[in-house]
Amino acid sequence: MGAGGRTSVPPSPKKPEFNPLKRVPCSKPPFTLCQIKKAIPPHCFKRFVLRSFSYLIYDLLLASLFYYVATNYFPSLPQPLPYVAWPLYWAMQGCIFTAFWALAHECGHQAFSDYQWLDDTIGFILHTFLLTPYFSLKYSHRRHHSNTGSLERDEVFVPKKKSALKWWAKHFNNPLGRFLEISIQLTLGWPLYLLFNITGPPYDRLACHYDPYGPIFSDRQRLQIYVSDAGVLAVNYALYLLVLAKGVGWVISVYGVPLLVVNAFLVMITYLQHTHPSLPHYESSEWDWLRGALSTVDRDYGILNKVFHDITRVHVAHHLFPTIPHYHAMEATKAIKPILGEYYQFDGTPVYKAMWRELKECVYVEPDAGDNDKGVLWFRNKL
Repeated sequence: MGAGGRTSVPPSPKKPEFNPLKRVPCSKPPFTLCQIKKAIPPHCFKRFVLRSFSYLIYDLLLASLFYYVATNYFPSLPQPLPYVAWPLYWAMQGCIFTAFWALAHECGHQAFSDYQWLDDTIGFILHTFLLTPYFSLKYSHRRHHSNTGSLERDEVFVPKKKSALKWWAKHFNNPLGRFLEISIQLTLGWPLYLLFNITGPPYDRLACHYDPYGPIFSDRQRLQIYVSDAGVLAVNYALYLLVLAKGVGWVISVYGVPLLVVNAFLVMITYLQHTHPSLPHYESSEWDWLRGALSTVDRDYGILNKVFHDITRVHVAHHLFPTIPHYHAMEATKAIKPILGEYYQFDGTPVYKAMWRELKECVYVEPDAGDNDKGVLWFRNKL
C-alpha cells in the first residue's frame, strides 16, 4: 500500500511508436509477385462495368449540381457572400474534377472495365475535358509503371544526384525557397510536365506530351497522340467560344479555377507518392521491377481519399497490380500488407506537413558512405 492507502500500479509498457521515416528494406524481397497476388482475394481483380459507371455518374451529378448552384444562385447573392461562395465552389468542384481525372487514369490502366475500347473512350472524354492528352499520358504513364524507382528510366519525379543539381538549388534550400518551390509546383508543375517533361528523365531532344514524334512515344502510338492533341484543341476552342458568349471572368470562375485545383492536386498526390525520406532509388546495377514498384508510399488525405477514388492511399498495390479497380484496391492493400511486411510504406502525416518536410529533406539522392550497394541511393538535403 502506498501513501493515502492507494495501491501503486506499475505503468504499462509503451508500445513502440511506428516511425514512417524508417527506411524500407532495399535488398531483394523474400517474396515474389506471384506470392503477393495469391494473397489477394480473386474478386479484387474483377472489373464490373456497371459499378464503375456508378462512380462516374455520381461524380457527374455532383459536378452538375455545383455548376447549377454556382451559375444560378451566386449572381444574386448579396455582398459579401459571393466572396465566400465562389471559393467554396472552386474547392468542391476542383475535388470532383480531380475525381474525374482519377477515373480517367484508371481507364488508362484498363481498370474501369473489361473492354479496352470503352476504357479508352471514357478516359479520353474525361481527360480531354481537363485539358490532359489522354493517350499521351497513358503511354508515358505506362513507362513510369514499367520503370518505377529507376534513376535512368523512370518517367516522373526522378530525383537528381547531388552533382546534377543546378546552381540555384542552394538558394531554394531555406523556408522562403521552399515556399516558392511549392507555389511553382502546385500552379505550373502539371502543364510544365506535359509541355517540357519537367521532373522526367533526360532525353536527346525535347520530350513533350503534345509532340507525336517526341522520344516518349513509339511509331505505333503516334496516331493516338494526334487524337489526344485534337481533343485538347477542341476543348480549347470550346472555351474560346464560351469566352465570347459568357466572358473571360465567367469561364475562369466556372472552369478555370477548379482546373487549377486539379493541377495542384495532381502534382501534390504524385509527388508525395514517390518522394519520401524512407524510399530508395536504384541505378541500373541494382534496379529490378519489384523493388522499384515497392519504392512508393501510401498517404492519407482524410475524406478526400474517397472523393479521389482512393488514388491516394492504395498506390503501392496500384503499382503492383494496376488493373485492380479502385473499389477493390483498399481490400487488396490490406491483403498484401502482411506479405510485404517492412517493404510496405504508409505515412499518415498530414499532407501539408508532408509536402513541406519532403521538399526540405528530399533534395537529392546519394548512396550511403561506405555502402557496398552503390546502386542504391537515398534522399539527402545537405548542400
